[in-house]
Amino acid sequence: MKFASLGSGSEGNALLISAASGGTTTNVMLDCGFGIRETERRLARLEMDGAALSAIVVTHEHQDHVGGVFKFARRHRLPVWLTFGTYQALRKDCSDVALQFCRDGEPLVIGNLELTPYTVPHDAREPVQYVATDGEYKLGVLTDAGKSTDHLVNALGGCDALVLECNHDRQMLSNSNYPASLKRRIGGQYGHLSNDAASEILAALDQSRLRKVVGAHLSLRNNTSELAYSALCSGRHSEQVEVIIACQEEGFGWIEI
Repeated sequence: MKFASLGSGSEGNALLISAASGGTTTNVMLDCGFGIRETERRLARLEMDGAALSAIVVTHEHQDHVGGVFKFARRHRLPVWLTFGTYQALRKDCSDVALQFCRDGEPLVIGNLELTPYTVPHDAREPVQYVATDGEYKLGVLTDAGKSTDHLVNALGGCDALVLECNHDRQMLSNSNYPASLKRRIGGQYGHLSNDAASEILAALDQSRLRKVVGAHLSLRNNTSELAYSALCSGRHSEQVEVIIACQEEGFGWIEI
């Protein structure tokens, strides 16, 4: 099992999850916030193309996560999984796409992968994040959440690898020239995780199997890679856990679990 990012941040997000078994490989794209050409360019960088994908799985309806989902799905005849609340927000864009609905706690099986959605606090219709497994290894994904909950901590426990939002540094956001309303949204309980909040979530998790943590969805204006890296290092239970930081332009390359 392995995973890679096409890009991570407010200008576009897409995560690839891949599992091989018995001579078959399943490749799922989690969100697609880039246009068709840009998605294909970024896939090629990872030696992938749309024809190799099995499905697209959606977290929520914000454009940096779904801007390219349905156009890309139509071009490559891919099924799209999403919650009913997300569908209600996007229904005008969904024509001629094979849709599958998912909801909190009910696993969905796509080839060699099983993905379990779990509800998160975010300002969207029915936002979820996912835990993916090939039956042996487990990857947890948490971006676009405003705060920690017992539910998400339970969902992410016992993972071998994590993709964890470190959106902003609280002081940098406070000192930024963003309008007060935007600061409240980003820093609020249904906004995005600060470095400190991400560190606290990480520290609260069962890390008995954890080997890799990727800091994701960093703000270009209100965070730095160094601050996010330091925060995640402070939340890990062991220095044996490798910390990596994703970026908007490059995402990150394939990581084996």
